[in-house]
Amino acid sequence: MTKEQIGNLFGLMLEYLPPTLKIFGFTLLWSIPLGMIVALLKMCRFKPVSWLTNIYILIMRGTPLLLQLIVAQYSVPYLRKWSGCPSFLKNLLDGIDIRSSGYIFNMLLIAFVLNYAAYFAEIFRGGIEAIPKGQYEAAGALGFSRLQTFFRIILPQVVKRVVPASSNEIITLIKDTSLASAIPYMEIMYIAKKQVPTYASLLPLFMAGLFYFVFAMVLTLVFGYIEKKLNYYK
Repeated sequence: MTKEQIGNLFGLMLEYLPPTLKIFGFTLLWSIPLGMIVALLKMCRFKPVSWLTNIYILIMRGTPLLLQLIVAQYSVPYLRKWSGCPSFLKNLLDGIDIRSSGYIFNMLLIAFVLNYAAYFAEIFRGGIEAIPKGQYEAAGALGFSRLQTFFRIILPQVVKRVVPASSNEIITLIKDTSLASAIPYMEIMYIAKKQVPTYASLLPLFMAGLFYFVFAMVLTLVFGYIEKKLNYYK
């Protein structure tokens, strides 16, 4: 390939960078708070709630993300054809344009958020349960409410404990965005695969890999800095 072709290919991938970052950003925005909620539900003393939460986590972590993406994409068409579908739900689904880019992105986002929320939930649960029970008792003796104890004493320590494990999941997420190309969704890996026959070369795939490598390296540096800033909790 000539330098001009490589430059054109690089510019084309930069053009499809925002959709990749869009999946990454919105997944983090929703999966982290949802993961905290799921973690608290799993720790709930009301057994039916904790059992249902365990089933959800088991399904999300026990099946491939790619499978979940495919199920999310085809869920609306199959529900439309399902004879047992309630009329109000069928009317709602009939108003959805399954060929629009908005539909594809929303289904992708739902699958990504539900999947990563399950992983974050286990990380957060481990961080919360690692805090000694004596800290809760000491906070209560000092007059702190349960809410104040959690947000002012427990949560800062949990954040410190979960940063390393969370950073691994977040770095994995930036690479998992490439799975969206199988749906298909117009992002870096999708356009790279489309350019392989055009240029009769694997270079587009290597260039896409370089983008993911750079993202992962930047995230590694960012989380390394965050871990150093949180060292005062020791």
